Amino acid sequence: MNIHQIRNATIVVEYAGKKFLIDPMLAEKGTYPPFPNSPRQDQNNPLVSLPTSIDNFIKDIDAVIVTHLHYDHWDDAAKEALPKQTKIFAQNEEDATEIRNAGFQNVEVLQDDTKFEGIQLVKTKGEHGKGEILKLAGLVCGVIFKHQTEKTLYVAGDTVWYEEVQKVIETNKPEVIVVNAGDNQFFQGGSLVMGKHDVYEVKKAAPEAKIICVHMEAVNHWGLSKEELKSFTKEKEIASNVLVPNDGESYTF
Repeated sequence: MNIHQIRNATIVVEYAGKKFLIDPMLAEKGTYPPFPNSPRQDQNNPLVSLPTSIDNFIKDIDAVIVTHLHYDHWDDAAKEALPKQTKIFAQNEEDATEIRNAGFQNVEVLQDDTKFEGIQLVKTKGEHGKGEILKLAGLVCGVIFKHQTEKTLYVAGDTVWYEEVQKVIETNKPEVIVVNAGDNQFFQGGSLVMGKHDVYEVKKAAPEAKIICVHMEAVNHWGLSKEELKSFTKEKEIASNVLVPNDGESYTF
C-alpha cells in the first residue's frame, strides 16, 4: 500500500491496486472563515495550500471515502472537482443523502463488511470528542481496509482515544494506522481528535504497527504542532513507529 498525505485529513490510499481518496478538503488556502470560539480567529481556513494541484491526486481515483461532512473533510471544492459519477462511501444514510443532493450518483453507505473490488472495508466507530461536545460534533466513522495481498490498514478518522478504538485494534490487528492527531479544540469542551497522549495509547495498543499522524496544522483550531508531536515521540522512544508526514509526503508499506 501507499499512503500519500495531501493536507489536513485528506489522504490518498493506494491499496490492492485501487486508489482511494479520503476526506477531501480541496479548497485553496484561506477560502473559509475560521472555526469559531477557537484559536487563530485572524486566519482563514485552510491555513496552508495544497502541496500539488488537485488534478494530480484526484485523477484515476477509484473511490472516495467521506468519514463525515464537516467542511474540513468534505468541502465545496471537493464537490466541484470530483466527477459526479465517482464512487463515494458515506458513514450513514443521512450523509449519503446529502452527498447525493450535491449531484453524486454512485453513493453507498459503509457497513461492517462492505466489499469493493475485492477489498473488504469495515466501518468503525469514533467519538469526535468527549462529553457534551459530542452532541455538537455529531457522528463520525473510521474504516478498516483488508485484502489478502496487503497489510491491514486502519484509518481512524476524527476520534479521540477511547475503548472502541482499542477494540478495533484488538479485533483487527492493523499493521498500519492513520490517526487524526492535531488535538483540535474549541475554547470549551476539550479535544475533538487525538492529541499526543492519545497517539501514545494507540502505540501501546498496537506496538508493532506503523502509525501515521495527519490532520495537523491545517485548520485554525489545531492544538498540537508537528514539531511538538515529533519531540514527544522521541522522548517516548516511539519515533520509529510514529510517523508525522509533511503535506505531500507519502509512505509505502
